Amino acid sequence: MNGIHDMGGLHGFGKVEKEEDEPVFHARWESRVFCMTQILDTTGIWNLDEHRHEIELMDAVAYLGVGYYGRWLFAMERLLDRKNILRRDEVERRIADYLDDARERTPVDAQARNWPLPAAMKIRWGAWRKDVTVTPRYRVGERVRVRNIHPEGHTRVTAYTRGKCGTIAIVNAQAWVFPDTRAHHRGENLQPVYNVRFDARELWGPQAESGVFTHIDLSEDHLEPIDGETA
Repeated sequence: MNGIHDMGGLHGFGKVEKEEDEPVFHARWESRVFCMTQILDTTGIWNLDEHRHEIELMDAVAYLGVGYYGRWLFAMERLLDRKNILRRDEVERRIADYLDDARERTPVDAQARNWPLPAAMKIRWGAWRKDVTVTPRYRVGERVRVRNIHPEGHTRVTAYTRGKCGTIAIVNAQAWVFPDTRAHHRGENLQPVYNVRFDARELWGPQAESGVFTHIDLSEDHLEPIDGETA
């Protein structure tokens, strides 16, 4: 999908400010969100690509304003609510109890939740490579073009590479789960992943520095052949 989250290659956001002696976290809530997310990642509630897509659904203004851990919190709350593990109204009630300095907390009905998750509902986290091999369509040195796709759902193809041509540098022939379908539970769609080498001027135009190259990992379904071209 196209959204503000796909910021690679964009400019106009002002100078990158370098903070001297920058702390790991700028506020206590950031460290708590980090810890909660790290723990939840191990429970099988969601997978990496699903989590990424949830962040992509943020309002553009909110995405730019809440910061890195604010985006994590957004995704966490929405996924837990939708999967009936921690409902949004329960969170709102607990916040109200806290603000009212209530001596008793509003009880929750644990039996109404999908928790703990049964084994059949658990999802594997992280980029997933299976211990099998697949037959690559492309070979090292072959020229390829990134498909110009604009799906409504999640995709790992950044906008600045779409329609651009590069050269296969590395072929990872193990069977990788395809993020674009995994994010929506539409199957594993096992396929190779390629490291593709792009000339900076191909990506950014004639104003780019000559002799500079960018290497990007792309799934096979993100690429299309350029007939008769090799490096």
